[in-house]
Amino acid sequence: MFATAALLAAGPSLSAETAAWVEEVPFITTPDHVTLAMLELAEVGAADHLVDLGSGDGRIVITAARRFGASGLGLEIVPDLVARSEASARQAGVADRVQFRVQDLFEADLSKASVITMYLLPEVNLRLRPRILALAPGTRIVSHDWDMGEWEPDRTITLPVPDKAVGREKSSRLHLWRVPAPVQGRWCAGPTKLEMTQRFQTYQARLSVGGRDHAWSGRLQGAALLPAVDAGYRPRLAWREGTLQVEAGAPGLPTGTRLTAC
Repeated sequence: MFATAALLAAGPSLSAETAAWVEEVPFITTPDHVTLAMLELAEVGAADHLVDLGSGDGRIVITAARRFGASGLGLEIVPDLVARSEASARQAGVADRVQFRVQDLFEADLSKASVITMYLLPEVNLRLRPRILALAPGTRIVSHDWDMGEWEPDRTITLPVPDKAVGREKSSRLHLWRVPAPVQGRWCAGPTKLEMTQRFQTYQARLSVGGRDHAWSGRLQGAALLPAVDAGYRPRLAWREGTLQVEAGAPGLPTGTRLTAC
C-alpha cells in the first residue's frame, strides 16, 4: 500500500510539495502481482514474521500468510482500514496468523520482524532508515518504488504496471535490502588486530598479525562478510552476537578464530 499511515505519521518532515501531493493522492492500492513479487523478492517463508508499514487494506500481510505460511503484522494509522484488513484476514482464513494495529510507524516496535515491506515516500523511508539499520542482521526490507538514499539496495527489479495511478511510468521498481551487521571498528584475538571500515553493506578490512598486514574489501550479506571476488586475501567471516567468527580462514587468520571488539 501507498498508505495514509506513513504520510500522516511523517508530519512536518514532509516537504510542501510532497504534502500537496499527499492531499491529492492519499491512498493507493498495490496491484496483486506487485504484492506477490515483493514477497517473492524477500523470499518469504513459513518461518518469517512480516511487518508491513502502512498496511492499507492488509493485502500484503494476508498474502504472506495465505500463500507463504508466514505470520504478519500490519501497521496502519486509519482505523477503518485496520477494520477492513481484519475482516479480510478472517475471510481468507488467516486471522490466527496475522494482526493489524492502529499505530504510528515511528513508534512501533519492529524488532520481531524478519521481513519488512513498505510503500512509502522518500522522506519517510529516510526517517525510518536508522531504525531499520538497527534491526537484526539479515532482516529483509522490500520497498515499492522508493529507495533509501545512499544506502543502495542489494537488488532491484522492475515490473510492468499498465494501470498505475501515480507518475508517468507505467511500471514499479521493487528494492531489496538485507540489514548488514554492525562491523565498523577494531576487532582483536590475542595479537591479531582487525580494523573494519563499513559503509552500509560494503566493508574494507585491514588485518595485522605476526608483523604482516593484509587488506581486502567485500560485501556484507546480513551477518556474513563476503570478500570481493578479486580480493587477493579472502577470509570469510560472520558476525555472531557481537563477535566476528572466521568461517573460512586465510594465512595468519585460521578458521575458527573468534574476534571481539577491542
